[in-house]
Amino acid sequence: MNRRERILAIVVGSLFALAAAFFLVRSVVLKPVHEVRKRISVAQEKLAKAQAERRAFFAAEESLQKTALRTFADSVDQASAKSGEILTRTILEARLAESEFTRTPVGPRKLRGASEIGWSVQGDGPLTNVVHLLFLLQNSPWLHRVEGLSFSSGDLPGEVRLRFRFLTLVLDPSPEVTRSELSSTLTLDSPERSLLNGIVSRDLVRPYLRRPPPPPDRGSPKPGIARPTQPPGPETYRIVSLSSWAGEPEVHVLDTSSQRSTRYKIGDQLDGGTIALIDYRRLPSPTQPGLLSDSRVILRIGSDLYAVERGRTLADKRKLDPSEIPDRLTRNP
Repeated sequence: MNRRERILAIVVGSLFALAAAFFLVRSVVLKPVHEVRKRISVAQEKLAKAQAERRAFFAAEESLQKTALRTFADSVDQASAKSGEILTRTILEARLAESEFTRTPVGPRKLRGASEIGWSVQGDGPLTNVVHLLFLLQNSPWLHRVEGLSFSSGDLPGEVRLRFRFLTLVLDPSPEVTRSELSSTLTLDSPERSLLNGIVSRDLVRPYLRRPPPPPDRGSPKPGIARPTQPPGPETYRIVSLSSWAGEPEVHVLDTSSQRSTRYKIGDQLDGGTIALIDYRRLPSPTQPGLLSDSRVILRIGSDLYAVERGRTLADKRKLDPSEIPDRLTRNP
């Protein structure tokens, strides 16, 4: 190997040595820097995700609080009583006869994060007032939904029979909010109500009525006389609601044969006795001890006290033991 070849070999070897040294330094010095940068990038992504989740949480919490302000109450019983009171008030505001409407409790139906409750409503009234009622329900600020709306001919000329379900939600768990009485911005005197006058003038909701059949011939036999039916027994009457109206407890009794409900107050006569108290204590159910009963009506028959749980019929009334009698009745027999 001559001198020139040796110089060339030394130069090439030096270049390989420099390259090896460069990669060695890069792996020793720059690799930790890259790992630190990678950790910083991952931490930034996690921080951005946490901040986005935090913003979404507060936005959802604010939206849930706004929704809770439009609910009737935090518990099923309180919401049932309050919604029934608002529904009755709306019926009266529509200038309908409250006694012509029956309200049967619906639910509760368990949903994700809430329970659905409501009332099944049926009643008769003039078409104008029925449209009043639907307009007020549509613009009610309370959290609700109207479904199953149907119409049929009423018992009197010029009237229609209305059926619908008035449903609402009870949040579970419900955020802590301070509720207030809500009022709609629209009334029956608002211009928006006049947009529905065409329904009344054209009688759009009244179903088609067939022409009555011709009278029977004089020679046709007369129909037989129907035998009188037996009066309904206590099993026909069911306690469907133990709500309150304007702070005063009420008992709603449904006649299952006619599907009409009647309201009673403390001191009224019911099933041969006097309503002494509406008891809202949570006690074991008499038929299913593993479950709890939220409310019951207590009747005084003679010197004894009897109780009927909500949802049971008057035939299910049971005599109370002294240990089951509320202190209020013990102090004031």
